[in-house]
Amino acid sequence: MRTLYWPNGKRIKVIVLPGDHPLHKQFVKENLHIFPHQLRRAWNRKTYTGTGQAPITVGSMTEMQKLVNQTKNSIGYIDKGGQNE
Repeated sequence: MRTLYWPNGKRIKVIVLPGDHPLHKQFVKENLHIFPHQLRRAWNRKTYTGTGQAPITVGSMTEMQKLVNQTKNSIGYIDKGGQNE
């Protein structure tokens, strides 16, 4: 959330799974070292103050992979095996 732009100057488009998805919970805890509700509050704060944009939420890893592939300057995450929906 601190980095808003890629090195090429384009705004980063963040794509996430729903907050209650097991992979989302795992990703946030293991990689961001916070709890999912803390991430949601931070996004809400950035969105409401106009200093950031809310992430795009998708319903599955399949959707995540498809949208990241189709959306320029986007970033997302999937399970290493890519099979757990």
